[in-house]
Amino acid sequence: MEGKILIVEDDEVMRKTLADVLRKKGYQVYTAGNGEGGLLLLKSNLVDLVLLDQRLPGMNGLSVLKEIKEMGDEPLVIMITAYPEVEKAVAAIKSGAYDYINKPFDLEELLLLVQKGLQTQSMRNEIYRLRHLQARERPVEEIMGVSPGIESIRQLIKKIADVPYSSVLIKGESGTGKELVANAIHYSSQRRDRMLVKINCSGIPDSLLEMELFGYEKGAFTDAKNRKKGLLELADGGTLFLDEIGSMSQVLQPKLLRVLEEGGFRRIGGLRNIQTDVRYVAATNQDLASLISQRLFREDLYYRLNVMVVEIPPLRDRKEDIILLASLFLERIKQKMGKDIKGFSEGAEELLTNYAWPGNVRELNNVIERAVLLCESSTIATRHLSLEGPKGRVKLTKDTLTPPSPDDIITLEDLEFGYLKSVLELLGNNKSEAARKLGISRSTLKEKLKRFS
Repeated sequence: MEGKILIVEDDEVMRKTLADVLRKKGYQVYTAGNGEGGLLLLKSNLVDLVLLDQRLPGMNGLSVLKEIKEMGDEPLVIMITAYPEVEKAVAAIKSGAYDYINKPFDLEELLLLVQKGLQTQSMRNEIYRLRHLQARERPVEEIMGVSPGIESIRQLIKKIADVPYSSVLIKGESGTGKELVANAIHYSSQRRDRMLVKINCSGIPDSLLEMELFGYEKGAFTDAKNRKKGLLELADGGTLFLDEIGSMSQVLQPKLLRVLEEGGFRRIGGLRNIQTDVRYVAATNQDLASLISQRLFREDLYYRLNVMVVEIPPLRDRKEDIILLASLFLERIKQKMGKDIKGFSEGAEELLTNYAWPGNVRELNNVIERAVLLCESSTIATRHLSLEGPKGRVKLTKDTLTPPSPDDIITLEDLEFGYLKSVLELLGNNKSEAARKLGISRSTLKEKLKRFS
């Protein structure tokens, strides 16, 4: 069984013997000869269990236990006591120790107690992980779509998952499913049994984001009543997902770069480095190359994150997926709302397919949810689809000139804009040429486009 154990014992022979026995069992062991040294080691290392002697020079075992309990997400503590000190051992249990063992003890008895303690700690960590996940994220097979772009992403995720230490950068417009890709990378990798920790770097003040990432020591600032573990520690052995990395301030970027380069960090107010084993997955909807040229994003941080790249195509570039995704969303939403809706009308499917989807998959889900709410028949028609804005107007096709049913009639405004947009796309957005072909002035064309914006 894997586990990190700290032995705090002033008897050098006993300390060395315990350390040798535990290391032979495969545990990672730290040792200290007094309470102060033990607390320093705890501040700079991630430990699962502490073997703590009751009698120590300087701080006694109970005082050390009290300090450990004030650290927040502390390790389990097994007290080592002399036989006459049973009352103190009971006091230690009441103060938060996991268990105790009397000297002299049998090594096999101690090993069983350690094993039991580590199992308890592992269970506690798992409960913590599950409580902090809204739901069990789905693996790569849940990235839905039949387009070549999505199939390519699924294959790439499987390759990335086989190399669980490489940093990953996910690029894509807002709403394309970058977080879903991050979920798939984590849960398809060897790190799946450890935590996937997420944080959005946009809209969070620098000081708060730094505290969330690195944590802080007790007394680091006025309100720091206890030590707080940061997300870097919680993600140890797992994955840290940094969403909207392009929004991270220039103050924090070099600090993150240092963690990526050295594998360690210091809590705010801390003096010692903490080593952590984390895979970094970052996501952005911004052009990082442009931010680098504007000196808003560090080039060296970009290359550290840009080891493996996943580029998610926008929904408008994978039209084969639109009706498939719309049908999946319809099935989920109608069940929640208790409605019996069979599907989409022909006109509704055409409208969905030709819409530009500036909000991508997220917008599609919202549109379908709204349509299900409005629909009082067995089929969703065009009148149920709220598609707004110039980017979303339907592209003109022959079929739109002849609506399949009265429910599928579109407005003249939509018809005109759809035609204008189609002409501009055909002519490479050359407005002068488009105006000439349409038989109107360039200023008239501009006014019409402005009216639709």
